[in-house]
Amino acid sequence: MSTAILTGPPVPGSPLEGDLRSLGFQVRTAADPRETAALLAAVPAGERVAVVDPRFVGHQHALRLALTDPRFPAGAAPGALTAQPEARPALSGALAALPDGPAEDDPLPDALAAALEADGVTVYRPELGSLVAAVPVGPQARKETRDAVAAVDDEAVRLRSAVKSRDGFFTTFFISPYSRYLARWCARRGLTPNQVTTASLLTALVAAGCAATGTRGGFVAAGLLLLFSFVLDCTDGQLARYSLQYSTLGAWLDATFDRAKEYAYYAGLALGAARGGDDVWALALGAMVLQTCRHVVDFSFNEANHDATGNTSPTAALSDRLDSVGWTVWLRRMIVLPIGERWAMIAVLTAVTTPRVVFYALIAGCAFAACYTTAGRVLRSLTRKARRTDRAARALADLADSGALAEAAAKALRPVARPLGGRTPYAVVGAAALLAAACAAPLDGPLVVLAAVLYVVASGAAVARPLKGALDWLVPPVLRAAEYVTVLVLAARADAPGALPAAFGLVAAVAYHHYDTVYRIRGGTGAPPAWLVRTLGGQEGRTLLVAVLAALLATGGGDGFTLALTALAGAVALVGLAESIRFWVSSGAPAVHDEGEPA
Repeated sequence: MSTAILTGPPVPGSPLEGDLRSLGFQVRTAADPRETAALLAAVPAGERVAVVDPRFVGHQHALRLALTDPRFPAGAAPGALTAQPEARPALSGALAALPDGPAEDDPLPDALAAALEADGVTVYRPELGSLVAAVPVGPQARKETRDAVAAVDDEAVRLRSAVKSRDGFFTTFFISPYSRYLARWCARRGLTPNQVTTASLLTALVAAGCAATGTRGGFVAAGLLLLFSFVLDCTDGQLARYSLQYSTLGAWLDATFDRAKEYAYYAGLALGAARGGDDVWALALGAMVLQTCRHVVDFSFNEANHDATGNTSPTAALSDRLDSVGWTVWLRRMIVLPIGERWAMIAVLTAVTTPRVVFYALIAGCAFAACYTTAGRVLRSLTRKARRTDRAARALADLADSGALAEAAAKALRPVARPLGGRTPYAVVGAAALLAAACAAPLDGPLVVLAAVLYVVASGAAVARPLKGALDWLVPPVLRAAEYVTVLVLAARADAPGALPAAFGLVAAVAYHHYDTVYRIRGGTGAPPAWLVRTLGGQEGRTLLVAVLAALLATGGGDGFTLALTALAGAVALVGLAESIRFWVSSGAPAVHDEGEPA
């Protein structure tokens, strides 16, 4: 239970106390700052506390935004301040420094908020928009403020703000107009975002099971269920914003379940196709590889540039001008095939065509989107004069997922591996040599293994120096593509039944580890621990191991290669998932909720 302390006698007729109680606060009244400090000291140290001027007039949702958001140690609106346990000592110190209180017309919460900021505490001040939050002085000002409150529908604003501010065309116009009301329905029945997220996952898994039946009725049911799963996927985020129910566990679920649902559905389609005599596992794995590499391009570019200085270019200026024309905004959001458009296309094609057609369309659409976005980002990088920070270079190195072998190579090559316009050429040359050998060299010969060894050396050279070159953000996606495509090609060429499904499982397990790395970095906690990366072999170690396994086991028609890939997938999934769960349910995990571009 949280506690709100009113810093003076209640104002007759004010709904403030009722609003605070409905937000979960116990309300206490203090006559002056000294009594406020005493009441603050009596609140258990592990509880949230709020200090509110009793003259406050405003919308209840303005108080909710300022006083109940769990993501920030302190929050404030005019006349109201809240502090979570980590900010409580600073609040007590600020109160002690105001023994006589602020000026009569200066609300105590505002003075305390300024003192907290002066003490280095980040005080979150939500954008209220049309919502009202004020401390009027005098009857006339109070009446005018109440009239302003009455003129704005608090609930309508709350519903609008529950929808992500930047989303895709399909989501904005075909899902959010009604999913926000579903989010409110869930909130009024006490459902949590995590429960809705879990329901979305279960629905998608049932959809994958329907697709795996291989029947037309199963495909139709799968398409409908996939769309409903997406509705629930939108609803969980809207419910979190509507009721401000953000959590570390919710961050983990939200960050990973979308990929788990989509890739499980790919597997269901491949199983369904196999029941009809059509082997599309290579297409399913190719779609997963392409989609994951697209995301790595997004993550790497954003991490490289979000805190860069001098970060302008003619290409970026052109993009801004295009965004000033309404229809181009939606067109550009659609052609990158975000999750809403992508899932809608998959669902419709599943219902009316075959899994092979679904994967052909998906791969074509994702390939076009990848070329469009990557080309634009390359042009921006070449035309801008950005200076990247050490933090950005560290993030790119973490995204590279270098293991012990690449680190050893980097240490050995650091004195001699000179930048060739950046570090990307090393990664590109190593990846090209590896993929050429994987595609053309005999699997039972030494060339694939030798190319994998060369790739290990090239991977070390790519990360031997800080990744601060104009195009060095391409190093992580190039390494991702090299690892994933190598597994795909070697499994497709292997004379081993079931190798492609096993490869699908391995790439899915490794991709989860890479997504986990991304969301840890986004949360400001850094990459996974070094022991985990080394235990999983690093991207270069896994690639070399798969090449060796292919040379030893992929020919002869036996199951050895399939069993080896399956065992490797299980080991990566077990170790990576266990550490991920430990981290995301820990108290130190960030409450990361994606409000940016749709994935």
